[in-house]
Amino acid sequence: MNIECGAEHARWGVGAGVSEKPGSSGRVPLVVAEFGLTGGIGSGKSSVAQRLVALGAGLVDADATVKALQRPGEAVFEAMVAHFGPDIVGADGELDRPAIAAIVFNDEDQLKALNEIVHPAVRVSMQEQRDELARTHRVVILDIPLLVEGSSAYADLAGVIVVDVPADLAVERLTEFRGFDEQDARARMANQVSREERIKLADFVVDNSGPLEDLDVEVARCWAWIQGWLAGNAAANKKSEEKSEKV
Repeated sequence: MNIECGAEHARWGVGAGVSEKPGSSGRVPLVVAEFGLTGGIGSGKSSVAQRLVALGAGLVDADATVKALQRPGEAVFEAMVAHFGPDIVGADGELDRPAIAAIVFNDEDQLKALNEIVHPAVRVSMQEQRDELARTHRVVILDIPLLVEGSSAYADLAGVIVVDVPADLAVERLTEFRGFDEQDARARMANQVSREERIKLADFVVDNSGPLEDLDVEVARCWAWIQGWLAGNAAANKKSEEKSEKV
C-alpha cells in the first residue's frame, strides 16, 4: 500500500501507446509515445525518471501529483481532513502522512475512502499534465509506483519500464538513505506486487543493483530502446500509409 500514490493509469491515446496531439503551432500533429515507469519501494525509480527527463523525456509523476493535491488549501486536503479528522494534520499545518498510513494500513474501508477522495483528482491532474507535455515532447514517461497493480493500467502504453533491484538491497537503501525501520520497509514491500510479477509485465528492465555510474549506463540503454521503438513505429506507420495509398 502506497498512500502517496495509488493513481491508476487513465487510458489516453490512439492505438498502442501513441497519440497525435496538436504541435506548438496548434496545426502540425505531434506523435507522442507514452511509457509507464514503475518499480518497488526502494528501487530507485525516481532516479531513473530524472535521468530520462535529462535525456529529453517529459515526465508525469503520480506521487508528486498526489503530494501537490494534498497541500493545505487544496480540495483533496480539505476532503481528507473532513473524513479522517484534524489528527491527520501536523503542527506545521501540513498533512501528517505517517498518521494517515497508520489509519489505512490495515483498514480496507478507510483505504477505500482515501482512494475515493484522491484518485479522481489525480486522474484529472495527470491527464492535464499529459496533454500539456504532448505539445512539446515525443516521449512522455508516466511514473506510477502502482502501475502493475492497476487493472489493465498498461494496456494502452507504448511499453512498461520496470526498475528492478533485489529485495534485500532495496531494504538496505531504505534504511540507510530514507530512514526507514527495517520491519516497516519489509512490511511495505510485502504489500506490493512481487518483484517477479513486475518483471513478467515489463517490456524493458532497468537493473539498479549497482552503483550510480552503472545506473547511468542502464538508463542510456533504456533511452536507446525507446528511440528504437519510436523509429520502428514510424517505419511501420510509413509502410502502412504507402500501402493505403496504393489501394
